[in-house]
Amino acid sequence: MLVLTRKLGESIAIDDHIKIVVVQIKGKQVRLGIKAPKETKIHREEVYQAIQDQNTEASQSDLSSLSDLTSDLKKK
Repeated sequence: MLVLTRKLGESIAIDDHIKIVVVQIKGKQVRLGIKAPKETKIHREEVYQAIQDQNTEASQSDLSSLSDLTSDLKKK
C-alpha cells in the first residue's frame, strides 16, 4: 500500500484520468473529491463489498436453479 500525506486542496493523480482532491478536513474526518471518467465505477468500500456479496449470492442461486431445471428435464 502506498501511503501519502496531503494537505487541504492538494491532490493525488492516478494515471491520466483520475484525480483525488482533499476537499475538507474536520477533526478525524477527511472529505475527498474524485474526478474520474463517467464510466469509472466509484463506491465506498462497504457499498462495493455489498455489491460483490450480492453478485456472488445471485450467481450461486442461478447455478442451483439451473441444476434443478436440469434435473427436472432429465426426469422427463
